Amino acid sequence: MSHLSAPGRVVCAFAVTRTPPPADVLAATPGHAEGGPLRVLPAGDLYLVVQDVPAASFDEAALTERLNRPADLEDCARAHHRGVEAAARTGPVVPLPLATLYRTDHSAATAVTSRAAELGALLDRLRGRTEWAVKVHAAEADGPADPAPDGVDGRSYLSRASARRRIRQDSRGRAAAGAEAVDTELRRYAVAATRHRPQSEQLTGRRAPQLLNAAYLVDDARRTGFTAALSRLRADGGAAGVELSASGPWIPYSFATWDSAGDPTCDFTRDDRESAPEAVRS
Repeated sequence: MSHLSAPGRVVCAFAVTRTPPPADVLAATPGHAEGGPLRVLPAGDLYLVVQDVPAASFDEAALTERLNRPADLEDCARAHHRGVEAAARTGPVVPLPLATLYRTDHSAATAVTSRAAELGALLDRLRGRTEWAVKVHAAEADGPADPAPDGVDGRSYLSRASARRRIRQDSRGRAAAGAEAVDTELRRYAVAATRHRPQSEQLTGRRAPQLLNAAYLVDDARRTGFTAALSRLRADGGAAGVELSASGPWIPYSFATWDSAGDPTCDFTRDDRESAPEAVRS
């Protein structure tokens, strides 16, 4: 029967799974601070991990305002990730976009059962596989131009400045090629790969530009080969003019894409697929 989870509250959905986590795991997992305990909602042969949250704090206007504030976005992303992690304790999951909300249990379950075949195929694809995040930066950021030293004529200074520009351009080209080589090599060990937008200096805290922000879906059976390749590439990065960082294994957010856009039962979904993993990986 369709019903609101409680007066003034809506259903926040975290993830879809075939293997619901036990009650004690959910009881020990904090979701959004304003909400109730996490719970399992059956949806045909699948299950949703959900939380009842106050409608006033999770309507579109309130969420848009909160998620445009970096600290609040991080809090929401971490809460969302905790819910997804709880769902993943017993098997593969399809994480839903951050802030996927339904008015009733019935509408949430209907959204899943109406696409059960698609979601089941995706869960099968993700079984025994994890995501690895890899970022490649140029080894050094370009510095400011040197002032002309005393006693050096303008023509000589311009010649030296031109030489420095050529060196910087060569370094950039070498670093860009190095980042492409990293991606090419890691794809050999991955089932799938995707590139996210490079992060800005404000997010990375580094002057050196980020040349690659990628995610790789790796079979558990190939994890040793993938991590060995990462180690080799890190060691070789200096010669290529790049620095490589990696983290994992993660729940495969980047490869578990389920678009609830156009679902008339979904009250609001903010598609921040990168926000949740980036917040917890930092």
